[in-house]
Amino acid sequence: MGSSSLLALWFCVTVTSAFLAASDNNTNSTSRPSEISIGALFTFNSYIGRAARLAIELAVHDVNTNSSILANTTLKLQVQDTNCSGFLGTIEALQLMEKQVVSIIGPQSSGIAHVISHAVNELHVPLLTFAATDPTLSSLQCPYLIRTTQSDYFQMNGIADLISNYGWREAIAIFVDDDYGRGGITALDDALATKRSKISYKAAFPPHADATMIKDVLVQINLMESRVYVVHVNPDSGLTIFSLAKSLGMMGSGYVWIASDWLASVLDSTYPPNFDTMNLIQGVIVFRQHTADSDLKRAFVTRWSQMVRSGNASSNLNTYALYAYDSVWLLAHAIDQFLLEGETFSFSDDPRLHDANGSSLHLTSLKYFDGGEQLRKKLLLTNFTGVTGQVQFDSEGNLIHPAYEILNIVGTGLRTLGFWSNYSGFSVVVPEVLYGESLNASTSNQLLYNAIWPGEITTKPRGWVFPNNGKPIRIGVPYRASYKEFISKDSSPDGVQGYCIDVFKAAINLLPYPVPYSFILFGDGIKNPNYNDLMEKVYENYFDAAVGDISIVTNRTRIVDFTQPYIESGLVIVAPVKERSSSPWAFLKPFSVQMWFSFSTMFFSHRENTVSTLGRFVLIIWLFVVLIINSSYTASLTSILTVQQLSSGIHGLDSLISSSDPIGYQVGSFAKNYMMEELNIAESRLVSLNNPKAYERALELGPKNGGVAAIVDEFAYVELFMSTNCKYRPVGQEFTKNGWGFAFPRDSPLAIDLSTAILTLSENGDLQRIHDKWLQHAGCSSQENEIDANRLSLRSFWGLFLICGLACLVALIVFFMRIFCQYRRYSTQDEDAKLEPERSLKRPPRLTSIKDLISFVDKKEEDVKNSIRQKLSHKQRQSGRIFNEQSTPPA
Repeated sequence: MGSSSLLALWFCVTVTSAFLAASDNNTNSTSRPSEISIGALFTFNSYIGRAARLAIELAVHDVNTNSSILANTTLKLQVQDTNCSGFLGTIEALQLMEKQVVSIIGPQSSGIAHVISHAVNELHVPLLTFAATDPTLSSLQCPYLIRTTQSDYFQMNGIADLISNYGWREAIAIFVDDDYGRGGITALDDALATKRSKISYKAAFPPHADATMIKDVLVQINLMESRVYVVHVNPDSGLTIFSLAKSLGMMGSGYVWIASDWLASVLDSTYPPNFDTMNLIQGVIVFRQHTADSDLKRAFVTRWSQMVRSGNASSNLNTYALYAYDSVWLLAHAIDQFLLEGETFSFSDDPRLHDANGSSLHLTSLKYFDGGEQLRKKLLLTNFTGVTGQVQFDSEGNLIHPAYEILNIVGTGLRTLGFWSNYSGFSVVVPEVLYGESLNASTSNQLLYNAIWPGEITTKPRGWVFPNNGKPIRIGVPYRASYKEFISKDSSPDGVQGYCIDVFKAAINLLPYPVPYSFILFGDGIKNPNYNDLMEKVYENYFDAAVGDISIVTNRTRIVDFTQPYIESGLVIVAPVKERSSSPWAFLKPFSVQMWFSFSTMFFSHRENTVSTLGRFVLIIWLFVVLIINSSYTASLTSILTVQQLSSGIHGLDSLISSSDPIGYQVGSFAKNYMMEELNIAESRLVSLNNPKAYERALELGPKNGGVAAIVDEFAYVELFMSTNCKYRPVGQEFTKNGWGFAFPRDSPLAIDLSTAILTLSENGDLQRIHDKWLQHAGCSSQENEIDANRLSLRSFWGLFLICGLACLVALIVFFMRIFCQYRRYSTQDEDAKLEPERSLKRPPRLTSIKDLISFVDKKEEDVKNSIRQKLSHKQRQSGRIFNEQSTPPA
């Protein structure tokens, strides 16, 4: 063969070889692998593990026999048992990754998930956990950990809503001290804080704690105040808690037990229900993850039940098994999409992993999954419908539509009280029905059915009792130097007495449970203590409560709670006043012109007879009285008679602020801070006063003589001060309307119960009787004085009635004098007509009888006058005749 022939042959062989090589490469790139290894990691012998193992095996079988997914490719399952050990679980996880699995389903333990999440992050192997619910397993910290179940973050928000719904403010958390327990309880604490509630005590015990350790925890919390217990533990040890609680009498009436979904997993996994187990947990409220009902779920449940009856299943179905089943299908869908896009499964050595000299760990056998990042993205983008409902992730890597069923254990079964979802809150309607509705579409859905509580009671438990550890609550009492009627030190067993103390004792006696207490004086007794400091002591738990004339003001409600006020009170301004004039002529000023005109008309008009003049005089007086009385209720006379003139320039709040005069306040009162911070009054104008005598002296001196123009104090003190000092009155309107109550630490349940007791005291009259005992004085009452000062009475017009009475008396005197004079003249003329002329010079005889006078008065005045004129005329004629006879000389 020539060189040219050899060259042609070599060319053909080369081209053919290249073509075949290219053909082989193209075939490898488009063909699917016949088998893909996936891992499963969980505790085989556990409530969750027994059901999850069967569910995963069924899912792998269903995927491999389904021609619509992963065509020509089968899933090979590699299973490892963690034996409920974090250390062994880590080793088993590394062994799985040595087998070059593309993903791991599990673990069920949050603690193991925390550890191996670092390994899968390093090797880019997606971890699909169907039971690790710790909220701290976030996608930011663990990007390759994908939670295919609901986070406890949502469950704890649902429990917090339940506690708030029943009005409980505190709860005790009983939990296992591992990542699962701590993470869930931390989420619960945060959720309760948004509801103004809290975990009052965290009762933790270590994993695998024995009965003695758990019993000690229960005994300790039974001595505490709260009776609302949230139990968040592992399913395999949780029932021990209820068994010990029942032996300690903690499963009776008055207790509230709320269990997270671990208990639902235990009950769902046990078939048929165990009577002894159900007897331990009567009345318990249980949360269970809600999975939507569907034909696919019903078919799977039926299939599982047949396996249980045939003996092919060692556990009944629980919700975690449903999530484990869907986890396999989620992975299958993601792998299928991964292959459809031409990706290949390949593993590479990680240069950072190498075996140390003499080491038997064989770290070099751990391979880096080249397509791990792409597969992780496919998993998070997968959206399909499984046995749990719609499987889809939100932007934070959580399954959408988290929801829980709220169950009540009664008898041998579970009652559904309702549902809770992150979207609609509480409802008796399944959450998926409400997803398409507006949140406010139906308020009737925002309900729960009535529960039957431990002790077989239907009434909602109070949720707390007074702790029976024998320690009395410490009551801070202000050691006052003034107004000791409200509170003061004495030699009684309690060491204190007063109005506030009696109200507190009466309210405590109405509580349905005993409350031991001890009073502790706060202050030195020389000057009134600062109540803000007392409130701080309550907030710092130095005192368990504060009793006294505690005024409810805005800046204090942020740190403490107050009871229902037993005295309505607010700040008022007290100033000295001038009493209104007692002169009966004070009212004459606005009517002087009219009076002068009336009297002028009477005395200087044309002549009229005397009777008519007297009648006119009396009539004018009475018309004048009526005019004044009428005007007093309608015009300026009202102010002249009733308004008392201030001796200072303070007329109300506005004049108080605008003036520059000094202002007094009681030592220790919040009035000082209020005037400085709210009214912007300079501190240099404020004068502290320690007792009522200092009040009186400062007001008497006035602002120009070293005193004050007014005093700003709470109305309760002002009322007591004015009960013995009638020269002072409140000025303007009462402001900062508040009241006196008892102070308790924030969210203390005693505040609510004591408020109810104070309302009862008010309704039955005991509060008023206590008030009268301490605060009722015989002196002038400010309230009565204020009413009298603003009310017209007969005494207001005594000057008018005096003038009217005098006018009538004068008229009567004038009338009788006139009658007597007329009668005298009349009787004299009558006697002269009968007697002889020589007797006419003698004195007329006395009135013979009263009968003659009455007869004379009865005569008409005109007849009397005519008779007198006639007799006078006759007398004049007779006198003329006699004179003529005497003057004629004798013949």
